[in-house]
Amino acid sequence: MKLKEDILSSFQSISLEQMDSVKLLNRVDTKFIFNLDRLPEVLSDLGDQYYILETDGQRLYPYLTTYFDTDQFSAYVNHHNGKLNRHKVRIRTYVTSNQHYFEIKFKDNKKRTIKTRIRVPDNEPVISGEKEKLLLKHSPYTANELSPKLTVKFSRMTLVSKKMNERITLDTNLIFIHDQLEKSYDGLMIAEVKQGKTEVSPFIRRLHHLHVNPARLSKYCIGVISMYDGIKYNQFKETLLNINKLVS
Repeated sequence: MKLKEDILSSFQSISLEQMDSVKLLNRVDTKFIFNLDRLPEVLSDLGDQYYILETDGQRLYPYLTTYFDTDQFSAYVNHHNGKLNRHKVRIRTYVTSNQHYFEIKFKDNKKRTIKTRIRVPDNEPVISGEKEKLLLKHSPYTANELSPKLTVKFSRMTLVSKKMNERITLDTNLIFIHDQLEKSYDGLMIAEVKQGKTEVSPFIRRLHHLHVNPARLSKYCIGVISMYDGIKYNQFKETLLNINKLVS
């Protein structure tokens, strides 16, 4: 399913440089899922509240992310079990600009997400050199414990609040890849509201009005469940049922 660009035409644009002050590498996250068909009603009348990221006339950007985990899928299990002070390790590629970052996401015991990252020359799924130094400094893992488990392709648009320290990412066209196998979720939209501190968000208020409730999920966890057999997913059953209804 393709996103119609005219849905986004009511939003004023903001550049990457202008958005630098809203990086939110230390933040509170709230996630939602809904069908792409609902995007027009979700975004309706929010153009006076948010800018949209635009570069060279482009407002929807392709991303590529490779996640690392242990052979026991420790990162996945920690998320599934609701463990705080947990980590995810990944390489993210911004396809349009061909920029690559090695990133460590940390969810602390106050439920804040703290992201540490360094720019790297390519997206080769090997942890060594400066990547290994960052891993040892900001995670409990060693490079030898981790291997690439999942690659995710998706398209993203980004909204930036005009009035508060808030960014919203809207991800669609999800494709999960492992060992030459692919699984797509056509029509699924994942929205993530990122705030420096919890504030009243016009976007969240709109979703509540439309009876779209927060969801407990991550793209990595959805992908692991989709691509690996025998993975425990009891705590994600409700979310998975909702996803299957949305894309059926």
